[in-house]
Amino acid sequence: MKEKKRSKLIEKQPFKGKSVVVCGASEGIGKGIAKLFVELGASVGIIARRVDVLEEAKKDIETVKSEDSQFVEAIACDATDMDKLKPLLDGFVNDHGVPDYLINVVGFAMPDYIENHTLADFKNHMDVNYYGQLVPTLILLPHFMKEKSGHVVFVSSVAGYIGLIGYTAYTPTKAALIGLAEALKNELSPYKIKISLIFPPDVDTPQFERENKVKPKECAIMSERAGLLQPEDIAEALIEGIMKKKVYITPGEAGFYWWAKRHLTGLVLNIVEKDLKKARKKMGKDYKY
Repeated sequence: MKEKKRSKLIEKQPFKGKSVVVCGASEGIGKGIAKLFVELGASVGIIARRVDVLEEAKKDIETVKSEDSQFVEAIACDATDMDKLKPLLDGFVNDHGVPDYLINVVGFAMPDYIENHTLADFKNHMDVNYYGQLVPTLILLPHFMKEKSGHVVFVSSVAGYIGLIGYTAYTPTKAALIGLAEALKNELSPYKIKISLIFPPDVDTPQFERENKVKPKECAIMSERAGLLQPEDIAEALIEGIMKKKVYITPGEAGFYWWAKRHLTGLVLNIVEKDLKKARKKMGKDYKY
């Protein structure tokens, strides 16, 4: 989003009076999304596990408030824990009303070669990336259904539809979110509840830095062609997508990859395999096999 367009959008305050719950908002994409919503007039409830990081995020997000009536409420909780999160979100609804938006950003990746992954690694990825977005949705859905309103956003990934070496535990979780979102969109249509999916490519976040320390070298080389977006880029794409009522939101090159995978599937798979071969050739003696 160009700076002039962003400034005009902030001036219009299109989300004034709206409330948003952002799960996974202590850093990176989630924090960027929460901050932009507040800049555009909304109030937010931000959810994350780490209290200290969450409180720092809250202070930073509050700096862009334009009115005293806006609130930024920090809710420290593991989004995968239904028993603990439900009373907290129900309390948020009691205090502030049913939110207009639920943005599910919770997720992580710990890439590695398949032979190094254990079954526990697969379960952990699914618990965080899938259930971490499902649980808040299940909690708030009865409120949305009663009001016949609301907009739920799931954060998937380009990896949700293009699999790469190192991400065998991560990719299935992001693909599962696509199935969940599409099934919910169909079932909840009579309740006028909107569903969206956003597919970020590589983004410059603390989580991405952690991934880079452990990912297979081939994967790092292959990822170079995609470039690197900033959390603000994803936040802006999400806001634009919501305002245009898009179901699939594809920032940066994600749109091209989304189209190509569906229309030129064989070609995309061949390109990915060739990229792997090139990466291994580039590794030379460091190639592990």
